[in-house]
Amino acid sequence: IKYFYGQLNPKTKEQIENLLRNGMNKELRDRLCCRMTFGTAGLRSAMGAGFCYINDLTVIQSTQGMYKYLERCFSDFKQRGFVVGYDTRGQVTSSCSSQRLAKLTAAVLLARDVPVYLFSRYVPTPFVPYAVQKLKAVAGVMITASHNRKEDNGYKVYWETGAQITSPHDKEILKCIEECVEPWNGSWNDNLVDTSPLKRDPLQDICRRYMEDLKKICFYRELNSKTTLKFVHTSFHGVGHDYVQLAFKVFGFKPPIPVPEQKDPDPDFSTVKCPNPEEGESVLELSLRLAEKENARIVLATDPDADRLAAAELQENGSWKIFTGNELAALFGWWMFDCWKKNKSRNADVKNVYMLATTVSSKILKAIALKEGFHFEETLPGFKWIGSRIIDLLENGKEVLFAFEESIGFLCGTSVLDKDGVSAAVVVAEMASYLETMNITLKQQLVKVYEKYGYHISKTSYFLCYEPPTIKSIFERLRNFDSPKEYPKFCGTFAILHVRDITTGYDSSQPNKKSVLPVSKNSQMITFTFQNGCVATLRTSGTEPKIKYYAEMCASPDQSDTALLEEELKKLIDALIENFLQPSKNGLIWRSV
Repeated sequence: IKYFYGQLNPKTKEQIENLLRNGMNKELRDRLCCRMTFGTAGLRSAMGAGFCYINDLTVIQSTQGMYKYLERCFSDFKQRGFVVGYDTRGQVTSSCSSQRLAKLTAAVLLARDVPVYLFSRYVPTPFVPYAVQKLKAVAGVMITASHNRKEDNGYKVYWETGAQITSPHDKEILKCIEECVEPWNGSWNDNLVDTSPLKRDPLQDICRRYMEDLKKICFYRELNSKTTLKFVHTSFHGVGHDYVQLAFKVFGFKPPIPVPEQKDPDPDFSTVKCPNPEEGESVLELSLRLAEKENARIVLATDPDADRLAAAELQENGSWKIFTGNELAALFGWWMFDCWKKNKSRNADVKNVYMLATTVSSKILKAIALKEGFHFEETLPGFKWIGSRIIDLLENGKEVLFAFEESIGFLCGTSVLDKDGVSAAVVVAEMASYLETMNITLKQQLVKVYEKYGYHISKTSYFLCYEPPTIKSIFERLRNFDSPKEYPKFCGTFAILHVRDITTGYDSSQPNKKSVLPVSKNSQMITFTFQNGCVATLRTSGTEPKIKYYAEMCASPDQSDTALLEEELKKLIDALIENFLQPSKNGLIWRSV
């Protein structure tokens, strides 16, 4: 409690005082007796008072721990410096905004004579890993909670490589945070960002270099400049507007039409029920109506920190096709390989080419890779694993064309080593304008991809569960299904061929029964491969109180009866929910559509 009494933010101090005064000991314990841990996207939690929340104090403590760890890892830390970026989130009740937390992050380091590259205004999340690489900094932090609810914020850490931190760095940083909980002299002095000669603003330089690097994945600039297609873009009350406008200019396009009500930053995300474009038509309402009015066929939606992209296309019958992350990935995979083939040098070897996806994402890239001769690899969920693997591949002279995760996270090329909604938006626009010259829509091209490489029909959804013990018992039941240490052999009437449990490292398909993917003890994740060719995964979210499920039917090109495949998938998902998740028994909250 003394830390919150001693801190200089009156709003969070007042929250703790109120709890004390009202004898709310349980809530005090909840807030003060546990600390945030690194999930799939760094530290992420609600803004407010307490050690398990994002606030001035926990950000100062986290940065002090970062300083201690980086000082140990890099003898040239004070020459190379550190990058800090932020989005547009904020909360009046705790005086907490991404910009303020970014200034405090910078202040801790400036007070210790570390050069800090602090962006002078909000930026897309991918600008931070990009800046870390280009400026040769030792690390960087982005203050963001991406597409989470408005109450949340986060602290996303990138290593010198430009990829998000993975183990063991996350655990070591947490240890250092625990050793540095007392704020140092100068840590609260956010005036340093205005007075210190060690503070630099990388905005113009990084923006210019990023836009220049975008040209590497632009293949039809002249065609783009002549297209009759019109595009609507929504930035979901976040950072994306200016940067997507610039990216379109680089690619030769006329500017996309912005959704006026969502163009400018708004920490309350006041026109959407949740700031996640992945939720589909219900949150894309304003952009779809504007597109109809403006006669624009394509809608592009970047999430609030512009690292993810949703896309929709107006169909002949007047309805909208909102593409899933897996469907967009099928199009990106086809497009990036097609462009590589048409532009490759004479001695380029297809066996040197790679595409990547997280293990809960569609296997469509695997099917394309098998037919076209390039390599496909899977990683654990979370783009930090993709970024880490890309580094290994690039160091070994390989070429990575595309990587994705099904939750609308895409990476075209390797200028950035994290998902990037800005580049993805403009690549979809180029793809659409190229197809338009042949009178082909994105939806029609998707069908062509499936007809050539096999239909991949998938469904992803989630249940909300606010009780960690319930989540644990659901997964423990699956590990001890009919008898102790026995996984289920059937799910309803569907026979299970293989089980892989990333939490424990078990994989029944491997000769030694050990998972090829690294063990991830801190999160729950079990994958079932069924006799009928379906693959289904149950896992906990690394950033939200959700149990997610992913299921996909992977058909060969000769299986073209999509209605049959969809029916089979639906039955299997129903069985999965009823037999393995048991929502009514476990009090799970269904996703509201």
